Amino acid sequence: MESNRDTAWDLLTTHMAKESLLKHALAVEAAMREYALRSGEDEELWGITGLLHDIDYEQYPNMEQHPFEGAKILEEAGYPPEMIQAVLAHAPHTGEKRETPLAKTLFAVDELTGFIVAVALVRPSRSIHDVKVKSVTKKFKDRSFAALVNRDDIIEGAGDLGLEVSEHVGVVLAAMQGIAADLGLEGIPSPEQEQNG
Repeated sequence: MESNRDTAWDLLTTHMAKESLLKHALAVEAAMREYALRSGEDEELWGITGLLHDIDYEQYPNMEQHPFEGAKILEEAGYPPEMIQAVLAHAPHTGEKRETPLAKTLFAVDELTGFIVAVALVRPSRSIHDVKVKSVTKKFKDRSFAALVNRDDIIEGAGDLGLEVSEHVGVVLAAMQGIAADLGLEGIPSPEQEQNG
């Protein structure tokens, strides 16, 4: 029998094919699961919310439709109102308030996962395992680096969770390091590894 997670992945991949978007979904899922574990919340619900939060983005990347179309897809698929509300609330332009821990956490991890990927990709090794909290916070202060990432959202999100940005980075980074292969961030093999592999 298929797990809830398998069903969610099947639904996601019927609406999304771009590798970069799928990797983002996986990164957000990992961060959400990590926070659920730390706070005693429902890991499956939180993980699947992270996995599906941008389900409509490939088809509807504009603010008029995203994430409203995604909310409709999730509603039609029978997902719970708490998940749908969090998906709507992760995008500030919807006006949906972030009142639940689920909604606050989804908003907090969304932009940060993308920023951490950007930091990993400029490492010579291109490995997330070589990324440290300090290197993320240093790049965070450089406004010209990954300029499209909304740093204010990351700061606000960490604050909503009652954390300093560096603490929040530590949690999300560790979660992403745990799925480095799925994210394509294990790094470039050294010549010795290639010979032995």
